[in-house]
Amino acid sequence: MRRKASLVLLACAVFCAALSPLLRWYAFPRLARIPAGQYQDMVLEARNATLLDYGTMRAKKVPKVTIVQTLKGNVEAAKRIERAAGRPVVVWDSLSYVQGPDGKMVSKVPERYIFDAHSQDPVHATGETVDGDPVTREGIEFKWPFLTQRRDYEYFDAQTRTTSPIHYRGTRTFRGLTVYCFEQTIPWTRVPLPKTMPVQGITPESVARTGTTRWYSTVRRFWVEPVTGAPVYGEEIHREELRGGTLLGGRAKVTAFAGHVRMREDYIDHTVALVRHNRTLVLALTSYVPWGSLGLGLLLLALSLWLEARARRPRGPAPAPTEEPEPVSA
Repeated sequence: MRRKASLVLLACAVFCAALSPLLRWYAFPRLARIPAGQYQDMVLEARNATLLDYGTMRAKKVPKVTIVQTLKGNVEAAKRIERAAGRPVVVWDSLSYVQGPDGKMVSKVPERYIFDAHSQDPVHATGETVDGDPVTREGIEFKWPFLTQRRDYEYFDAQTRTTSPIHYRGTRTFRGLTVYCFEQTIPWTRVPLPKTMPVQGITPESVARTGTTRWYSTVRRFWVEPVTGAPVYGEEIHREELRGGTLLGGRAKVTAFAGHVRMREDYIDHTVALVRHNRTLVLALTSYVPWGSLGLGLLLLALSLWLEARARRPRGPAPAPTEEPEPVSA
């Protein structure tokens, strides 16, 4: 009986030991994916910023500039691209909408970002655009890969339409989460004007005819939770200028926007709570269940060997039978 029980325990131990790497290296890449239909929004603010008044073409101080960023998963486009790419794909239709203190639109720039649902590597397909212009992204944007490493990554900048390194700057604790800090500096670079301008009648083409050009520089920082690869906080020291041409009335340059852009406090709280939840799910696939399964397998193996050893232990000699005395007759 003990030998049968030890064989059953041995089989369970082998199953648990085999399940551990199976979950980590087979199930995790197939289950940890960005949902194709995900929708999220983010509000950032730049207080005491400098903003260009297009009516007077003069820069002025304003109490607040608000940037609303939305990411909307396009399920139909993802399915169509998946069939050609042969792997799970996510298509995000993004919009960055900037408004001044009066609530009026300053600029809006749409994007279509196509990437691998698990690795976050860009997937090149028709429709990959920034403000209607076709682009070929290299590197990541918006999100880091699952199990982010302490190293530099290539990050795509939508303003310049180029990719450059974003550098790992250390580890810290943010709202109770361990996060990796990354920083990218974009030097002054000439960039195209947004196709949607805040003043009726002013277009990128009409501005180009005046000889005026737009320049941009930023220092962006992200605090990334490494298990999920999700940024829990972000900020930019953002500057834009218009330079040269007849539009500026003889001036060499004028500030179009300058401010320290930060995530709004209520969106930080929401993002941290969401990342905490998703972090538990990812850890279940990469750590909790695989290591628990391996530990259970070792425990069952030890119990199986113990039962087998007891089953093989030699038994002592059987006691000799005692003879009953013969009855004595009268």
